[in-house]
Amino acid sequence: MSSSDRDDGVNRRKVLECMTWVGTGVLWTVSGGVPHSLGLMGEAQAQEARGLTFLQISDSHVGFDKPANPNALGTLEEGIAKVIALPKKPSFMIHTGDISHLSLESQFDDADRIIGQSRLDVHYVPGEHDFLDPEQKFYRDRYGRGTKGAGWYSFDANGVHFIGLVNVLNLKAGGLGFLGDDQLAWLEDDLKARSASTPIVVFAHIPLWTIYPEWGWGTDDSAQALSYLKRFGSVTVLNGHIHQVMQKVEGNVTFHTARSTAFPQPAPGSAPSPGPMKVPDDQLRKMLGIADVTFKQNEQRLAIIDTPLQA
Repeated sequence: MSSSDRDDGVNRRKVLECMTWVGTGVLWTVSGGVPHSLGLMGEAQAQEARGLTFLQISDSHVGFDKPANPNALGTLEEGIAKVIALPKKPSFMIHTGDISHLSLESQFDDADRIIGQSRLDVHYVPGEHDFLDPEQKFYRDRYGRGTKGAGWYSFDANGVHFIGLVNVLNLKAGGLGFLGDDQLAWLEDDLKARSASTPIVVFAHIPLWTIYPEWGWGTDDSAQALSYLKRFGSVTVLNGHIHQVMQKVEGNVTFHTARSTAFPQPAPGSAPSPGPMKVPDDQLRKMLGIADVTFKQNEQRLAIIDTPLQA
């Protein structure tokens, strides 16, 4: 952002509070709490990625076959083809929930078959659509082994501490996410041993910042979770659920939501309710996609490329 941009009378913080990017992917870095564009998708992919690189995919909704996208499995496969074609193989992949549409074993089978073609390790958190069967057996048996409680866990990679949270149980009024006391106590304890200089990446299905509470686009008790992260110099929060790219920068925390690989949803408040949004067939793939994330060691700097299935 140039000095002229800062001096034009626009409140920069207000602009950054809720900023949406659509269309062709852009490589963004976050330095000093401010996003900077490094170029459009083609230019960004041509750059050599250094440091830890990982992918985020979200909201596959395998089994969905309504007019908004009659072939959600097919567009997931297109997304994975994009992953396979990346010039540098990422270290791993994160899936931020709603793998399936109805929590059917066959839908998880199909998702595993397609996602497995990437030949990457995948770290999952559940969406509410993955927890529809009694006791959430199908999700827990496949993806929840070795996790705590309803499926929360943490791991380390290249000096970055990753935390997978579950906020789709016991949803609050309007569908707001909920973490609960047990998970919050675990989170506080998990972070105690971490140095304040450790980069933190948190991922969960429903956004951990309040985007539009009338649609349940937020997490009821996220403020408590975020209070444990205040002492860290670099925190990135990755979510899905809303099926569109939105970013917010607040102090040391960058919040980022990903596109779905299945169907788009309307912008907050632009429709009577959230849900699958039918768009012209030639526009659908421009509104679906994946995110490629690079974290440079020893820098409080994050680069995110949001890649649509079709530019």
